[in-house]
Amino acid sequence: MVDTNDEWIRTRTGIHERRILKGEGKGTSDMIVPTVNNLLNNTNVKPEEIDLVLVATITPDRMLPATAMHVAKRCGLVNAFGYDLNAACSGFLYGLETARRFVESGAYKNVILIGADKMSSIIDYKDRNTCIIFGDGAGAALIQPSQNGYGVQDSILKADGSGVELLYQHAGGSAYPPNADTVANREHFVYQDGKHVFKAAVQAMSGICQEILDRNGLTGDDIDWLVPHQANIRIIDATRERMGLPREKTMVNIHKYGNTTAGTLPLCLWEYKDQLKPGDRLLLTAFGGGFTWGAIILTWGC
Repeated sequence: MVDTNDEWIRTRTGIHERRILKGEGKGTSDMIVPTVNNLLNNTNVKPEEIDLVLVATITPDRMLPATAMHVAKRCGLVNAFGYDLNAACSGFLYGLETARRFVESGAYKNVILIGADKMSSIIDYKDRNTCIIFGDGAGAALIQPSQNGYGVQDSILKADGSGVELLYQHAGGSAYPPNADTVANREHFVYQDGKHVFKAAVQAMSGICQEILDRNGLTGDDIDWLVPHQANIRIIDATRERMGLPREKTMVNIHKYGNTTAGTLPLCLWEYKDQLKPGDRLLLTAFGGGFTWGAIILTWGC
């Protein structure tokens, strides 16, 4: 469909395979619902005990209502309020800080945070700049009060609107609502200026990681696991190398899933959960369209 080959994709991005959600009428919530049900079963928390559900996504089932409402209905979260959060690939990171603050307030005890995107729904498979990168996926986490001092230790979140024209979806919103022309001109697909986004992502992710380490008097030696957004293996390597971390201490699954946008961080945590132990210090970082980026240090408590 585009001028590329498997070797080029693997060497330039690190992606070997991806998952695509197929089926008429299937949306992001169809990936989320089984994920949330598994989370509840694994944590022995009842659906009615959930206070809040946050869905980080840029591919909601519909513009209205929020995908969080579909999830609450289908998963039986009858006592939860909820909403969607749009921060592109930084969505789960932004959502984690949001969930943290709700729990720290003392008003809420059980918050489900979800990162999920059906990127195949907004990708132009004739555009090599985007079609080789993105996949579909969802992950979820249960955020609860810490009883032992574990959990989120510090966070730095940032945004810079100078990137709004470098990674975006032109049509579909209130400024350019759908019509025959926007569809014919393929304006509902994601556009990316790959070279500029790559450079910005490397600078932002490596820089923010060093900033949060310095602020907490830490070095790369104090980090047990780097949990980076899975955008490109070269971005991941540049970030860990600046911190002096080996690949063995870096969570990587981009080869299996590609870039699932808001889903990459929770999918990494899920894949590596058997290698994590209580007290491990994790550094999460992400970069997304807009631009949005940030870093969070947390102590694993499961």
